[in-house]
Formats: sequence, C-alpha cells, structure tokens
Amino acid sequence: MKIGIANDLPMAVEALRRAVALRSDHQVIWTAYDGAQAVAACASETPDLILMDLVMPEMDGVEATRQIMSKTPCAILIVTVNVGTNATRVFEAMGHGALDAVDTPAFGARNARESTAALLAKIDLIGGQVARAARAAGDTYHGLGISMPEPLPVSVSRQGGLVAIGASAGGPAALATLLSGLPGDFSAAVVIVQHVDEQFAVGMANWLNTNSKLPVRVARPGDRPTAGEVLLAGSSDHLVLMAGGQLAYTADPADYVYRPSVDVFFHSVCRHWLSSVIGVQLTGMGRDGARGLKALRDKGFHTIAQDQASSAVYGMPKAAAALGAATEILALPQIAPRLKNLVGARS
Repeated sequence: MKIGIANDLPMAVEALRRAVALRSDHQVIWTAYDGAQAVAACASETPDLILMDLVMPEMDGVEATRQIMSKTPCAILIVTVNVGTNATRVFEAMGHGALDAVDTPAFGARNARESTAALLAKIDLIGGQVARAARAAGDTYHGLGISMPEPLPVSVSRQGGLVAIGASAGGPAALATLLSGLPGDFSAAVVIVQHVDEQFAVGMANWLNTNSKLPVRVARPGDRPTAGEVLLAGSSDHLVLMAGGQLAYTADPADYVYRPSVDVFFHSVCRHWLSSVIGVQLTGMGRDGARGLKALRDKGFHTIAQDQASSAVYGMPKAAAALGAATEILALPQIAPRLKNLVGARS
C-alpha cells in the first residue's frame, strides 16, 4: 500500500515510518505536518491510505478528513495519542469517512511492539477492505451514478416493529443525523450494526445518545429489541437475532472481513423477526448489507438506501441499489422523516 502520514510530531512520524517499514509491501509516499499540508499532498498524490493524527496546527485531523473525503477521497486511519480520551473527535472524523482509529505507536517504550502490532493489524484490515472494494465493479469512494429503482407502494404495520440499520465509513455522523430526527415516542425498536472496533462501541453509543431523543446503548446478549430504544452492536463478533427474539453475538462466519457484519444481522432479522421491519442501508465502503437488504425486500419488508450525494462513502448503499434491494433511495435528511411516516408514534 502507498501510505501518507499526517502528524506534526517528529517522534510520532518516525514511529509510524518504522512501523510501516516492517512490511515490505507498504511504502510511505509523503509526510504532512498539519492538516492543510495533508489535503494538498493528497490532491497531488492520492495514497491508498492516510495515517491521520487528530491534533495538528493550522487544520486538525477532523477537518482534514472532511476536506480529503470531499475532494480526493481515500482510506483514512486515525492514528492519535490515546484514542479513548479523544473519542468524540474520533467519531467526528469517522463521520466524515475515516474508517477506524488506533493509538500512536509508543516509540522507544516497553509496549512499542504491542502498539506497533495494533497499528499494523488495522492497516492490514483496511488494506483488505480497500482491495475488496476495488475488485467490486465501480464500488469505490463516492462511486459512479447509477439508475435507481422506482419506489414501490409502502405497506408497513402501524403497530410498530423493527428498524434495522447498517452503516460503515461515514456512519457515525449519518447515524447522529438520522437519530436526531426521530421523536422520543417513536414506536419501533431500532438496532444498528456499524462497522467499528469493539473498543469504541460503548463510547459511540454514549456519543449517539447525546444526539438522540431515544435512549442509545450497546446491545447485550439476551436483549430483545424494544420500541423506543436504540441498540448498537458492541462486539467484533456478529450481532444476530435468534429464533426467540433475543439478540446474540456469534463469531461465525469467521471469514467475513467486515465485523460486525450488516449482512449477517439483516439475514437473521429476515428469518426470525415476526412483525414489521424497515431495513436501512447507510454510507459505507464495500458491499456488506446489500444482500441482506435484498432478502428483507424480497420478503416484503420496506427498505431504504442512502443516496450518493449525501453519502460520505458511496459503496454499501450503491451495492444495495444495484441489486434492487432498496424500495426507496433517499437523501440522509429525508430518512428520519420517512421512518416517522412509516412507523408513527407509540399510543
């Protein structure tokens, strides 16, 4: 992979260079010492991956991520000191399209090997995701325009049900926008599968909770989706709905690169949810969730995919639209009002 480094600390840059050099198939093609330099460097030579710090002079990593993803999009991994204490800014950057986050390797410290291994594991994971996206025809950042299916007549139970949502790159901000538009008396259960490292799941649930009139928390094994509550997948294992209506986590299928998988969850909902379902596919890289959304639509449930213009990364919703999995293609600001119209409020 061709890698760019955006970090204003020389010791951190050296640590990142040494980590990248451990893999012969990786190459650092440029280094930027503030966000503005990173935006310019990416425009001049777009890498396969940028290792982006959050705190930099002139322009921070959140704004640099936003500008890069709007102008010359590529994969971005947030690499910053103590991801946990910077969780809010990490989610903001992920909302603009950053794929993941990891602590900066501890250069010269006793835990340097462990922290370097964590960084390389993230790079390998993203490399696999980028390669899979590149192999899928036209499935790239922001993608290409395609013809959208005509919306079908809506037939959704007014007695409530389940809203199943899948998201990946750009998802945190999209989810915050969607949830902020749902009323506190929303009559359906909401379950979200967002591609995110499990160490960030609790922080993301807490962050989304501040943007939502509905309570948001991480799903626990044995939970049952309940009207008026939002549950977020909280493990690198896959979240599934069981035959009895309870949620569980499973490591299978083990070979899925996207974890937790939206497809796995959507298919389990299709098999086991006994009331009405609305499936929603939001921004993200790759194709995860497209087949599951198609299965939901084929069973007669209403399905929605985010449109290209409002997607930070137009991969997952584009794949869903290409399969004819979406009953409707909607801009992000239109999705919450549509859900309110379909579901209604609790009596």
